[in-house]
Amino acid sequence: MPYLGRSLRSVTLELSLRPFVDTTEEGVRKVLRGMFRQWRPLARHADTASVMMWTSDGSEILDFTGDLDRTFEWSYTIGTANPHVEAHDANDPKNISIHRHPYTYIENPPLHTYRWYKRFLELVKEVGAQELERPVTLGATFDPGPEFAKSIFKYQKHPEICLGGTMGHASMVTCYATLHADKAEYAGFPDGIPEGTPFGTFLGRQSRHFLKAMGFDWLWLSNGFGFGLETWGMYGVVFDGKRYDPAKAAEVKDKSLAFFKAFRKECPDVWLRSRGTNQTTGRDLASDGVPLREIYRGGFNLEPAVNSPWAALNGDFGLELTGWMSHIAQIPGTTYPYRFYTHDNWFVNSPWIDRYGREPHDIHLPLSVCRLEGDGKVSLPTDINILSVDDTYGKMPDLVPNEVIPFILEDVGTSPDAAGPLVWVYPFDEYHDMALDAGRIPEVFFGDWFMRTSVNHGLPLNTVVSTAHFAEAEEAGKGAFAGRVLVTPAAIGKRAAERVADHVKRGGHALLYGPTRHADAALLELLGLKQDAPISGELEIDVKLATDALTASKRPARLIHHELSSAGGVAEILADAKDPRTELAATVSSKGQVRAYALVRRDPAWKGGALAWVRGTNSFRLPEFKGAHLPEMHDPDAVFYSELLSRHLLSAFGYSLALEKREGKQKNPILVVSRHRNAFYFAGHSPNITVGQSLRFPEGAPLLTGQETWIQNGSSTWRMPKAWRRECRVFVEQAADGELACIEECSIMVGVKRRLRVKGLKDAVVRFFPETGTEGNVAILRNGHHPYLVGDFATPAREERASGLALRVEHVTGDLIISW
Repeated sequence: MPYLGRSLRSVTLELSLRPFVDTTEEGVRKVLRGMFRQWRPLARHADTASVMMWTSDGSEILDFTGDLDRTFEWSYTIGTANPHVEAHDANDPKNISIHRHPYTYIENPPLHTYRWYKRFLELVKEVGAQELERPVTLGATFDPGPEFAKSIFKYQKHPEICLGGTMGHASMVTCYATLHADKAEYAGFPDGIPEGTPFGTFLGRQSRHFLKAMGFDWLWLSNGFGFGLETWGMYGVVFDGKRYDPAKAAEVKDKSLAFFKAFRKECPDVWLRSRGTNQTTGRDLASDGVPLREIYRGGFNLEPAVNSPWAALNGDFGLELTGWMSHIAQIPGTTYPYRFYTHDNWFVNSPWIDRYGREPHDIHLPLSVCRLEGDGKVSLPTDINILSVDDTYGKMPDLVPNEVIPFILEDVGTSPDAAGPLVWVYPFDEYHDMALDAGRIPEVFFGDWFMRTSVNHGLPLNTVVSTAHFAEAEEAGKGAFAGRVLVTPAAIGKRAAERVADHVKRGGHALLYGPTRHADAALLELLGLKQDAPISGELEIDVKLATDALTASKRPARLIHHELSSAGGVAEILADAKDPRTELAATVSSKGQVRAYALVRRDPAWKGGALAWVRGTNSFRLPEFKGAHLPEMHDPDAVFYSELLSRHLLSAFGYSLALEKREGKQKNPILVVSRHRNAFYFAGHSPNITVGQSLRFPEGAPLLTGQETWIQNGSSTWRMPKAWRRECRVFVEQAADGELACIEECSIMVGVKRRLRVKGLKDAVVRFFPETGTEGNVAILRNGHHPYLVGDFATPAREERASGLALRVEHVTGDLIISW
């Protein structure tokens, strides 16, 4: 058994040429030895290691002629190397900021030839194998943008391939562009480029020559290249912020696949890795027509995309998590990578040190994520990427690997081995089909943005499964979803809808979101809803659930429902207003017209099953700026956020996840809950540490190992730091308020692996979730004293819960010592 409990396939260190100011062979070896030794504590847990070279921006591939004695442009600038300044900026009147004016990272950066570079890469493999004692592979990079190195090819010789405007007009190469004629010599085109050559053909042939000549093993497609026109922004060729044009989605689909086919015709064997977009699959489809399903299934030997690093820049961890989960819901093969942003090679920031403030939330949150296969089994990230090991000035401070590696190892070593409490049943296939349908494409845009904001406001989501894999696992009777809350759109495909309905009727729980106009009959019957005339715009909302406590302001009663961004108006009403099985959780109204907005339904025939639904509204304005990356959120002190109801509706299933804060504008904490060896692992990020949280699960109030808490009204209360992750094996039910703690004690006895002390109990019911395989070794001692060998040992009741085996002890006052 590996030290971590599982092996990683590979660790990839991302590296530029900036640290190699001494270009002699001994100078290069010295830097490489130091780098590999820094990261050896992580790489030793992987079968192989890789180095991904941020040498240039890919122009070294485009310009390659085969002449090894030619020099090439490399990444020696700070800031945008090819700025596309379009308008005056009053905040930078002299255009001297690094986004408008590049600087060199040192005076007189060295010139590099392809021959020197080839030898450099040989040294990377040689020194890496020596220091890490495992094979080292090499990856080259191609970036479509203007940031990383000066590019005559992209911006002077062939600007026609720059169809994207993410960083200014004509700033980004688009994969399905075509080239004008060019008489210059290239390795793959010794007689020049013919007019109309597809860029995929050119890049593929050039890559084949370059990668072989230099000794590379694989190629990384950077910053969304290959995945649409505008891979950073909200809008694209299909949705421009004013209207959807699904006819263009079919055109983009054909063009995107044509790129990969053309590339693979010229470069058939090299493994492709990808950054992917910063957005979700639903946004990619609805705004830009990205055919991720067809790309994944095209046989292109392409690794699934990594989690986006942009949360470090914009703090939108809900988008990072839902974006990644939507991209990995269904993947080619069984492997996929996780990436962590330590340094930036280009823009004078080192996220671990400054953007994250040396806090590991962007390790804890994504490494709590898992996906499920069709057999119901967990699929975890197999590779770790470190972006990057050197900073903008080529420095590699020991502080970063010394601090980052222990968090990664701890989280990998306690990775999920079962689904979390909530499972996102993601309509991967349905969304690809709906994006081609004018009547359904708004649902695709709405759904993922709604889930992104729900996660940003505390919905504890860590597990994803595609609707196809979910139906497959359910039909095979795998039981992977027992005790889990299924979270999915109301209008999913028939096969998955019927399985969700079956899950509820067997005693399971489901939270549905979105419009029900196209819902399958199996779910529509369970919801007890029908359609009326839609209402939209400024609405009054009446929430009948308990919501977060605001101590210095009032919860808004106004909701702004934009039809364009929220999949039409609100049209749902109860099919039978007198049905006792239905509990209205929220309604919206306008000019006397009332519509159902959220509900809970229970039926005695469902064996304890329950179904909740929220219509949902995207609580933002669509930006006027076409290059906007994110929506403009409404003022939370003036407009009610419907996404909060996603979390509040969990009360229907025995969960209470409440917040206490002064004002609505204070940012809410993000929470994820994963499972490992029968424990619950709670992890979170607190953008504002003054916001309090109170937690209660069906199992009781969670006591986090090593922490004190105040039990109030049956919930454990917390004010958590910026980043945190804690094991939880103990849940408590007690009527009295008071301070409780679950503290790790020393073993101090042969045969005892661990001890926990639970303190401060008052006539409590205590549930302990034993580590898998240790059930028979657990001893629970009431109010025991060292060395814990004699005393009032309890005989716990065994609870075979859907969430796992729990050992229950009742009427406990004082302390418990739990040993195993």
